[in-house]
Amino acid sequence: MTTTAEALQLGPLRVETPVVLAPMAGITNAAYRRLCAEQGAGLYVCEMITSRGLVERDTTTLNMLVFDELETTRSVQLYGTDPVYVGKAAEILCAEFGVAHIDLNFGCPVPKVTRKGGGGALPWKRNLLGQILEHAVAAATPYDVPVTIKTRKGLDDDHLTYLDAGRIAEESGCAAIALHGRTVAQAYSGQADWEAIGALVDHVGIPVLGNGDIWEASDALRMVEQTGAAGVVVGRGCLGRPWLFRDLAAAFAGEEVATLPALGEVTAMMRRHAELLSEHMGEERGCKEFRKHVTWYLKGFAAGGTLRRSLGLVDSLAALDELLAELDPTEPFPVRELGTPRGRQGAPRARVVLPEGWLNDTDGTAAVMREDAAETTGG
Repeated sequence: MTTTAEALQLGPLRVETPVVLAPMAGITNAAYRRLCAEQGAGLYVCEMITSRGLVERDTTTLNMLVFDELETTRSVQLYGTDPVYVGKAAEILCAEFGVAHIDLNFGCPVPKVTRKGGGGALPWKRNLLGQILEHAVAAATPYDVPVTIKTRKGLDDDHLTYLDAGRIAEESGCAAIALHGRTVAQAYSGQADWEAIGALVDHVGIPVLGNGDIWEASDALRMVEQTGAAGVVVGRGCLGRPWLFRDLAAAFAGEEVATLPALGEVTAMMRRHAELLSEHMGEERGCKEFRKHVTWYLKGFAAGGTLRRSLGLVDSLAALDELLAELDPTEPFPVRELGTPRGRQGAPRARVVLPEGWLNDTDGTAAVMREDAAETTGG
């Protein structure tokens, strides 16, 4: 399948390749965003931060708001349940951090978030959702910064929210909405519902971005063709495969490309990743941060268990170089891994953890609980 995609227009922000890197906690830091951007064009979003944490100048939150020197378009995902705090945080991001795009997270399925009425639980409260979006858009508009939202289909199949969320986002002045085609109850299990993405495209007049089960560039083209989405959001599919953005850029430019790097090219990418982490965090911490990526990079390759364990304990670039030298650079890419899920999957949840009485109405705001200043996760 070949196609030539139009650029993604988010208010005044033009993204030539309609691909967005999904914010992932502990993953999409400045080093990883730089690594992905070196591969292909797109919009690369910072790890999610909390509005209260930013307004209260929480150290952990501020430490996450780090950008690479070559990061020309700063994009941040914001989490919040209080309209006033979200508005204040949006203004801080625009005025003090020079961001060019703010995304609001209403898709997180993690119980510690949903039990407070946040993340994927919040769109059930339609009025509250509207108030949060209106405060964020009002704060960002003077700076000409577009605000978008990311959400899920709903709490579960009996409590869908995405069509209302799309309407509210459009009415509030949001520039686009991204839909993960799963419910909160599904978390990351099962299959994403692309038909829901298509239904949202038909329902709203703002761009819709599709998210869920994009493992290869061909999946992204298929999603856009099937749903009419204006672009795609890529999360777990790029774990251990930053070159996926190279394939995506080529695919949306009408070229048929599938990068199948031999192990030597993969180890070069691993080394570059660890190097960038070390530049941003210092070598010891950077190498420790790199450890979580080893399994993803080596997925499907024949690297032995002892070597994998040693790589999972690496604490210096010199040690990393010694271990990577033990791998066979000529080993071909394991093509059986193409199109298969990466990262967390898990099982669907029997029930979504919500504040008491949350489902009693769709308008009230009193049940929302105070967000933690340093809450960090993804959707």
